[in-house]
Amino acid sequence: DGEPTNEEMMSAVRQDLLKAVKILAPPLTFEAHKGQAGRVGVIGGSIEYTGAPYFAAITAMKSGADLGHVFCPDGAAQVIKSYSPDLIVHPLLSGNTPVSSADIISWFPRLHSIVIGPGLGRDPSVLSTVKKVLESAKVQDKDVVIDADGLYLIQQDPEVILGYQKAILSPNLVEFNRLYEKMFGHIPDSTDGDDQEQTMKLAKKMGGITILRKGRVDIISNGNNIVTCDEIGTPRREGGQGDLLSGSVGLFIFWARLAETRLT
Repeated sequence: DGEPTNEEMMSAVRQDLLKAVKILAPPLTFEAHKGQAGRVGVIGGSIEYTGAPYFAAITAMKSGADLGHVFCPDGAAQVIKSYSPDLIVHPLLSGNTPVSSADIISWFPRLHSIVIGPGLGRDPSVLSTVKKVLESAKVQDKDVVIDADGLYLIQQDPEVILGYQKAILSPNLVEFNRLYEKMFGHIPDSTDGDDQEQTMKLAKKMGGITILRKGRVDIISNGNNIVTCDEIGTPRREGGQGDLLSGSVGLFIFWARLAETRLT
């Protein structure tokens, strides 16, 4: 009986992680009420991109959330509603108007977590509204997942999220490099260490927020701890995969908070 191989050790780690993930799922009981298993809000969508917020919200529901909300422009709302009767679609996201941000923010007490970015687009007036919404989410201590064009907003103005440790950013390679360049003044290279070291550096530089760096090996770090996932998925890279991830993460971070309370 020699030392375990690397494959055997990684298999053991995966089994431990799988057990931990299973613990997160809230138990099904007949005493539960609608919404207690998760109410996830997605802020995004545009005339051009109606599929992205749908994918994020419906994935949250198919993963176990009770309710999925989409906050989008009026021109995208009817299209998104036509995809599924399961989603609650709010045509409230418009340009930089106090009414738009206030209307969206008024729903926050009823949401457990918020996903910002899928299909958002880069209209400056809309991004200005989203910035106000994000600032309010921080004040209300909401868990926030930021992806896609939400990351573009952060790249333009990192101060809006720095130090908010209930935020998860989920960049792909290009988005990661842009964020890294914004924070450090250069695109990461070999002098910055390997991918894991770079991810930890960026998370720490941004004040301990969580970076979920997507790639062949996914890297997750808050600047102090690091977890990797090298499970083999599909080699295809079609649009929408990141939206599925952001929606599921939006739900699972709420489940993690529930589990902390339930198990302590």
